[in-house]
Amino acid sequence: MIISNDQSRWSHMKLIFVTGGVISGLGKGITASSIGRLLESRGLRVSAIKIDPYLNVDAGTMNPFEHGEVYVLDDGGEVDLDLGNYERFMDIVLTKDHNITTGKIYRSVIEKERRGDYLGKTVQIVPHITDEIKARITAAARDSGADAAIVEVGGTVGDIESMPFLEAARQLARDIGREDSLFIHTTLVPVMGPVGEQKTKPTQHSVKELMSLGIRPDIVVGRCQEPMSEDIRRKISMFCDVPPEAVVSAPNAASIYEVPRILDAQGVTDRIIGQMKLGPLTSGSDMTCWNAFVDRVINPEREIRVALVGKYTALADSYISHLEAFVHAGAERGCRVRVAFIDSDEFMVHPAGELLEGADGVLIPGGFGTRGVGGMIEAARYSRENGIPFLGVCLGFQIATLEIARHLAGLDADSTEFDPGCADPVVFLMDEQKGIGGKGASMRLGAIPVSIARDSAAYRLYGREEVEERHRHRYEVNPDYIGRLEGSGWRFVGRSDSDRRMEIGELRGHPYFVASQFHPEFRSRPGRPSPLHLGLVEAAMAYRYGEGPGTGAFPRDGRAQ
Repeated sequence: MIISNDQSRWSHMKLIFVTGGVISGLGKGITASSIGRLLESRGLRVSAIKIDPYLNVDAGTMNPFEHGEVYVLDDGGEVDLDLGNYERFMDIVLTKDHNITTGKIYRSVIEKERRGDYLGKTVQIVPHITDEIKARITAAARDSGADAAIVEVGGTVGDIESMPFLEAARQLARDIGREDSLFIHTTLVPVMGPVGEQKTKPTQHSVKELMSLGIRPDIVVGRCQEPMSEDIRRKISMFCDVPPEAVVSAPNAASIYEVPRILDAQGVTDRIIGQMKLGPLTSGSDMTCWNAFVDRVINPEREIRVALVGKYTALADSYISHLEAFVHAGAERGCRVRVAFIDSDEFMVHPAGELLEGADGVLIPGGFGTRGVGGMIEAARYSRENGIPFLGVCLGFQIATLEIARHLAGLDADSTEFDPGCADPVVFLMDEQKGIGGKGASMRLGAIPVSIARDSAAYRLYGREEVEERHRHRYEVNPDYIGRLEGSGWRFVGRSDSDRRMEIGELRGHPYFVASQFHPEFRSRPGRPSPLHLGLVEAAMAYRYGEGPGTGAFPRDGRAQ
């Protein structure tokens, strides 16, 4: 990324609002992330803010089946998964203040009202709620030190939950001026009928709904299966009152990482920079490394297959950071990583050998609760006994530890999360977690330093003795059992908190049986993949293309990523 040290280039804050209409899941987050990537390529400092119109204070207590992954930031913020896209695309570090929720807004306003901050006034949506929203957007944008901040408004235009945020955006754009604000509206251009005709009515209605709120979009991004025809582009331009060149086609792409160059090819970057007077900038675009990465993603030389054994496999977004980490690691080694989702309960009714047939590697990710734990332990056992490359993360680290404790150390081992009265509590509740009643933001969260032994695979992968990785857990390995476990070949090569907490485990004599208490997937980036995911990919490639087994058909009909 090209950085300028000239702090006086623009005296005003620049805000780019990204809204969506018609239906959810159109890719507002990828659009926002892609625009950020493109602006950075021109030498701009860019930040991003996600507005989530739900009443939850943060994403920490939300069900992965409903909302997808809870993404964790360096400062411990439990936030929407779109912030993961922002960090990956733009290679930035965000804070919990970059995720604004209805819960945060209303809690703050009510606390102020209780203190008497409003001096007895009647507290209303306008101006008190909207003022709070504007203040938080402004603070997050300015504190980031960015030239421009991209503000994604979650939900769809017309949702009652989003109304206060859209009104706040309208006011804020008026306050700072149209030269310093810009609206990008993502909408749907579906294909209907036997001849596959693209339809513009959903876009027309969506834009009219937005305009009825006092917001006129500067750019309309039409999500479509195939590129929009010129006739469709002109029709949207006429009915939505935007220039034809401001109607952008966003067809399905081979990879989400291809979206920035699809948008750039249609002049989006130049239009934003010109309209917002973001210049003078570096000449030309610095997308060389990004384009090389995308080419490796789209045109891999080989393919490997990884089985993801978890409890939230019905929704791929529950593990989106793992999936992207495999994209990053695969691109680094010139291969596509196909991920098959296997519900861990399946291991209790089907043989592990059947479920893992053809898998070149196994990942057991994080999770909470007792469901599926027995199946995860069986998957870990089969991987260990059959030399299949294995990576466990968070709960997966605890699962690997329990499997080894039971089958190699001879312990009647369990976690007190699953059995509070177990004979050998090899995994137990952290001292600081005892007595905590609330669930929100109460775990061990955020970036924490980890020391790594030099004689380990982890050190080879990281290349240094101390790293920082993000955590999200309540339970950990009981230090009373470390001697028994290490005597069985399970080495704790990564530790923290003066060696009191176990962070990375490696099994002696196995090609790659590694697990971490932390979440390496949250810091994986294009061009800088998660070291532990890279290690699994390397081991899986050796397993598949070496002399060993692992070339059979991939298991069942699991979904591929």
